[in-house]
Amino acid sequence: MRIPLLALMAGALAGVLFAGTAHAASSTYPSVLTKNALYKAGKPGVRTCEEPEVSTGSLEEAELYFETVKDCLDRAWAPVVRKAGHRFTKPAFKIITKPGAKNTCGRFPGGAQAVYCPLDRSITFLLSPDIVEEPTDLALMQVLAHEYGHHVQQLTGIMKAADRIILKKGSEDRSLAALRRLELQAQCMSGVFVGRVWDSLGRPDSDWTILTKGTHNAVALDAIGVRSGSDQTHGSDKSNAFWLQRGFTSQSAGSCNTWTSPASKVR
Repeated sequence: MRIPLLALMAGALAGVLFAGTAHAASSTYPSVLTKNALYKAGKPGVRTCEEPEVSTGSLEEAELYFETVKDCLDRAWAPVVRKAGHRFTKPAFKIITKPGAKNTCGRFPGGAQAVYCPLDRSITFLLSPDIVEEPTDLALMQVLAHEYGHHVQQLTGIMKAADRIILKKGSEDRSLAALRRLELQAQCMSGVFVGRVWDSLGRPDSDWTILTKGTHNAVALDAIGVRSGSDQTHGSDKSNAFWLQRGFTSQSAGSCNTWTSPASKVR
């Protein structure tokens, strides 16, 4: 999930972004979305991500865990963004312990686990008490990787181009379709990262199977009371599972071009 631009939050489309009800139709998108150099930039630059041991269930330990995963994401995507012809900068990373905190894009939305703000290029991650006790759930790594996917979209011009479509007046269907494609692309990128470092994690295959059989940003989050956007904004369970697996298998953003996919894959 990303926090929408301030203009969206003040306008009529704000409700669409978080709780829209229209069903979108496919349409033609600009080349910055359909033929972005990111798609030919190759695989992420790391194959290992050493997860810190978690044993005490303390806030400090949980913070270290997610900061380490974020560092892995920095190293993974930096060479890809540069190869795509763009300047790489790390996103700011903020950890909060309860929802409602404010940043440049507004307040942290209720029901979200993490959000990306394009205005200050920051990822905010919620560490609730339940998360602190079990931060190594694979679903949480995937959520952080999803928000990082939004940062990659921002750096490569994808998010800006998508926002032009989302903000354009006249068609709620078209706005929702673009938003779903943006979110599902970030979902695919999260799969790319997890797939790339999978062998280094030492996890059972069942961890990934559970994740891909879940809902958007993982059904495992239900157990800790966390859900993100609606089907209209983030895509159906089936679409999320499809793009997660696609990214995981390919380990390349080249497989994450949701902008040329048929409408049936981005519903």
